[in-house]
This record gives sequence, C-alpha cells and structure tokens, in this order.
Amino acid sequence: MNNSELISIAREHLSSLCVAIKERRVGGEGNRQATSYIKNLFMDNGWKTEETLLSVMDWKSDGASLICGEESYEVFPSLYSMGCRVSGELVPVGSFEELERSNIRRKLLLLYGTIASEQLMPKNFVFYNPEEHRKIIALLERGQPEAIICATGRNSAVAGGAYPFSLIEDGDFDIPSVYMKDTEGERLLLQAGHNVSLKSEAERIPQTAFNVIAGKGNFSGKRIVISAHVDAKIGTPGAIDNATGVTVLLLLAKLLSEYDGDYWIEMVAFNGEDYYAVPGQMRYIEQNQGNFENVLLNINIDGAGYLEGPSAFSPFSLPDDIYEKLVEVIKDSHNVVEGEPWYQGDHSIFVQYGCPAVAVSSEWFIENMDSQEVTHTEKDNLSIVSYERVVECAVAIYDFVTSLK
Repeated sequence: MNNSELISIAREHLSSLCVAIKERRVGGEGNRQATSYIKNLFMDNGWKTEETLLSVMDWKSDGASLICGEESYEVFPSLYSMGCRVSGELVPVGSFEELERSNIRRKLLLLYGTIASEQLMPKNFVFYNPEEHRKIIALLERGQPEAIICATGRNSAVAGGAYPFSLIEDGDFDIPSVYMKDTEGERLLLQAGHNVSLKSEAERIPQTAFNVIAGKGNFSGKRIVISAHVDAKIGTPGAIDNATGVTVLLLLAKLLSEYDGDYWIEMVAFNGEDYYAVPGQMRYIEQNQGNFENVLLNINIDGAGYLEGPSAFSPFSLPDDIYEKLVEVIKDSHNVVEGEPWYQGDHSIFVQYGCPAVAVSSEWFIENMDSQEVTHTEKDNLSIVSYERVVECAVAIYDFVTSLK
C-alpha cells in the first residue's frame, strides 16, 4: 500500500473521529462511538479484539454566573464539579500559607495568585500528585467553604493551552467550584468581605466507557504494546490530542494485518488520559499486575501529526539492540527525528514499571509543551494536522516493529 492510499485512509479516520463524532469526552456518547469504530476496524483487519468495560462519570453544564451587588463576573463551572446556588462573604486567598490561617467555613473562597498558578492534581490521582497539592485539597475539604472561585492564567505544562484553566478538575472532590480569568479575578478581589452570589449549573452522570485491546502474532513470552488514548478533553475536537494517535493505531492495524513475527503485538486504545480518574489506564494496570516484565517494548503515540516540523520518536531505556534498530528506522524515514524525553503521556505507565518505551509525538509539540496554546482548546482541530506526518509515523513504527527479531 503506497503513501497516497494511506493518506486517504488517514483523512477518513480523522474526519470520522473529529468531525462525524462531535466529542470524545469520557462517558459521552461520542466516546463510545469512537471506541466502537476502533474495535470494528481492528476486527476487520483480523485482530483478536476485546473491550474492557469502565465505570466512569459523564458531566454536563449549562454555565455559571457570579454577582456582587450590581457587578457581574464571567465564570465557568470547573470540569466535573458539582453545581450550586449559594451566597456568602467573599474571602480571597492567594497563597498556601494564607489558606492555612484563613477561616473559610461557609464562605465563598476566591483562590488567586500563587495558589492558583498550577492546576491541582485530582485527589485520587496516583501517577503524579505533589505533596503541596494534597495539602491544599485537604485544607479545602477541612475548611468547608460554600464554594470555590478560582482565578487562573496560563499553565500549558499541566493544563494545555486553555485560558483560563480549571484549577480543580476532579469528580472525587465535592465542594462546588468555578473558574475565571486572572484578570477577572483582579476585579473580583476588590469585593473582598462583601456578599457574593454564585450559581453553577452542572451535573454528574454515571456512565460507561471502554478500552479497546487487540492482539496478533506469536506469543513467545514477550509482547510489543502499541498504544494511544482515544479520549479528548471536554469541548475540544482533540485532533492531535489524540485522534492522530488513534489513526496511527488504525493504520498499523492494516499495515500489520498479515503480521506473523516473533512477538505478540498488542494494540491498546486507552480511555481516560485527559480525564481526572484515568480509568482505562488504571484498569489496564490492574489487568497486567505481574505481567509487565513480558513487555519487550511500549510504543505510545500522543501529539503526533502536527503540521509544523518533523515527527519525534523519544526513546526511554531501550536495550542497545532495540535502540540501534530505532536509529536505523529514523535514519531511513522522511521527517522523523529522535526526540527529547517527555513524560506527560501513557508511555510513562510502562516506564514506571521498568519497560523500555518509545514516545511518538511531534517535535514542535515537545519543544513547545510549556507554552503552546493548542491542546485542550478548540484550536486542536484538523486544520493543524499534517496527514503526511501521520502516515510517516505509522510507516516508521511498522518498519521498527517488523525489524525486531
């Protein structure tokens, strides 16, 4: 199959995932449509395929409003927050130390400044959860404010390109919260000590989602796991985060449809990388306890196919023989380079369990991870995708996998 044919197929997959399917948020109907689409294509290409059922929470919102006297302020319900209709004294807090000594019980708490500069990790998030974040959450729950108003700026490293960003994004945290721009927070700060009224229309909805896992090859004791997450942030098309990664998986399903090599190849469409509870990842870890030692290699695709610059294959703890094969593939591939290490993706699961890994992304995305304004926004749409880069990633991974003996 030549590249022009693969580009045509890639266009079809990306149009299905980002246009025909309106949104791939975990728990939403579009997410289930996407996993069904993936499952059917794996099966059509002769892969042994299974779905893993996940109990998740969908969430919907009809907006929020904040009023103090005659003044109104633009606010947004924090993702996965409970709704509320509350009034009370506004208490501003700008630092951890100030939170420790403030009486916030039954107040409307405004978090701004230093304490609102970095998105708080969800309280039950196990992969990365700084001690200071855990202490802030504990102080908030112990303090029992009526609701929390968060004034945030930009922090692309942890919140993507969104401005403002949802400081608290946690379905396990039950104090209602909203967020606003830092500039709007400066206005609201002038109302400290005054009575404010907050209304947030938000609802949590128990739902289901699925991982999709497909396999092919000869299981001689070792497996190659190729992964990408199917979910997208609420309200975004999720083109390079991560419909392009899923499309690479689907192209590989076709390219490797006749694979009968030395290893078992496992394709994993994870569900939950952009969701507070990472349910698909947690379920996969549970299923694989004691079995990570038989993973020869993980190849995870996330952020691939950006229209500017080459694709980047970032190695993590590769044995010398596998690294040499990767170097050969990169040398022979068009617009593919060796990338710098980065950890904000599902390859980190395998790295933490001692598995060699390669993270496949876009060099632009890696270099601009701390400043980009694309992911987790509506800008992450098909206009920023290079279909040629997507196909080049798939072909390079195919060459890499089939070179391993």
